[in-house]
Amino acid sequence: MHTTRWLIAVILGLVLAGCAGIDSAPTPEAKQALAPSGKLRVGLQLGNPLNVVKDAASGEMKGVGYDLGREFARRIGVPFEPVLYPSIGALLEGGKSGAWDVAYFGFTAERATQWDMSAPHVEAEFGYLVPGESSISTLADVDRPGIRVAVQAQSGPELFFSRTLKNATLIHAPSNPGALEAVRSGKADVMGSIKPILFEQSAQLPGSRVLDGRAGTDPHVMALPKGREPGVAYARAFIENAKSEGLIKAAIERAGVHGVIVAPLK
Repeated sequence: MHTTRWLIAVILGLVLAGCAGIDSAPTPEAKQALAPSGKLRVGLQLGNPLNVVKDAASGEMKGVGYDLGREFARRIGVPFEPVLYPSIGALLEGGKSGAWDVAYFGFTAERATQWDMSAPHVEAEFGYLVPGESSISTLADVDRPGIRVAVQAQSGPELFFSRTLKNATLIHAPSNPGALEAVRSGKADVMGSIKPILFEQSAQLPGSRVLDGRAGTDPHVMALPKGREPGVAYARAFIENAKSEGLIKAAIERAGVHGVIVAPLK
C-alpha cells in the first residue's frame, strides 16, 4: 500500500512538473537570446505548407512553421513577426545575415554546422509530381536515362535527389514555382520535392498528379543562429512539448498538409 501511494505521488509530481514546464516563460537570459530585438522574427518560405502559405483572396496565412512560430513567440512573451522568403536559398541567406531568430527547414549535416537545431518536429516524404499527360506512373519510372527532374536549388530535395538518382538528370530551378514552371514548359519531365510542396504546387498545374509511394523521408527542424546558447535548451523543449501537446498535429491539419507526419518524441 505504501509503495502504491509512493508511486502515485511520484507520477503525479512528474505530471505536474511537466505541465508547469510546458507553458512556462524562459529566463530573462534565454528570452534575450531568443528575441534580442524584442520580437521573435520567424523566417518562413512562402508557398511551402510546412512553413507558410497565403490565401490569395483573404490574405490569411497558415502553415506548420507559421503556427509554431506564433505560439513560440506567445510563450516567450514577445510579438510575432513573420519574415517571408520566396525560396529556401533566400531564407538561408537571410539567416546568415541575422534577419531572423528562428526558422523551420529540412535537416542536413551541413546546415547543422551553421545553425543550432531542435530535434525533428515533422518528417516529410520525398516524391514526384508529373503532368497529366505523362507516361511516368511509378517511382521506378523516374530514374531512367533521358528523364529530367526539376528541383529547387539549395534545397534538401536537391541534395537528396542528387544522391539517389543515378540515371535521371536534375534541372535546377530558383524556387518551387520555378521547378513547376520547368515541368509546365516542357523543360523538365518531373518535379522532385517533399510531398507537402508537391501537393501544394499540383493545384497550379491542372491534371498533374503526385506519384504514389515515397522515395525517402526528410526530417524538418527548428533552427536558431549560432551564439544564442542561453535560449537553445528552451527552444528544444518547446518543440518536444509541441509534439506531445498535439500542437504540431493541429498545425498540420489546419494547413491541410499531406505526406507528412509528426516526428517521434526525443
